[in-house]
Parts: sequence; C-alpha cells; structure tokens
Amino acid sequence: MTFLADEGVDRQIVERLRLDGHQVAYVAEMSPGIVDEAVLMESRISASVLITADKDFGELVFRQRHASAGVLLIRLWGLGPAMKAEVVAGAIQEHGQELPGAFAVLSPGNIRIRREILP
Repeated sequence: MTFLADEGVDRQIVERLRLDGHQVAYVAEMSPGIVDEAVLMESRISASVLITADKDFGELVFRQRHASAGVLLIRLWGLGPAMKAEVVAGAIQEHGQELPGAFAVLSPGNIRIRREILP
C-alpha cells in the first residue's frame, strides 16, 4: 500500500510502515513546510493515503470538499512514538484495504472510517 505521511507524523511511524513493506513518502523528507492543500494534492496525485495528525485536513475534505485519495487522521494522545507506530501499523494491517478513498480517525482502541461523503 502507498502512503504519504504529513510532516507532523512521528518518524517512527514512517519507519515502521516502511519495515512492514509499505511505500511511504514523508513530507518532512520531501518538502517540509508546504501548505496543507499542497500535501493533500500530492496525496491525490500519487494515489497515496495521507497519514496525518493535523485536524485541518478534516476541514479541507469535509467543509471545503477537496478531493482526497484517503486520509488517516491519527489521534493517539499520550502515547509515545514507538507505541503510536505499533498502533498505526496494526490498524493498517487490519483495515488497510478500507482506507483508500475514505477518511479514517484512529484513536486508542478505535478506528472510525467514513466513505460516503468524500468526492
């Protein structure tokens, strides 16, 4: 599976997903500081599910109706980077096929996946 990790995503998550065999482009390695709209467009152009911790992408997708290849919003407060990496990797292993074209919110012990309102 192909992902684009926003620059606010912990490096441990990116490294873990790469170890698991996923193709992961990382904004922090490519173009740090680019605006959210450009990140979302890069995700769409590359047909990569965007992994982010930035709630602003919900605004872009739901309110402003920007097209998306899929978004995984990580809301894992209080967990260290290594534990976050484990949780994200587990969620992708279990629900990865549901993520393209969806908006998913991952929190401790739960993942909500919404498909019906994306363009």
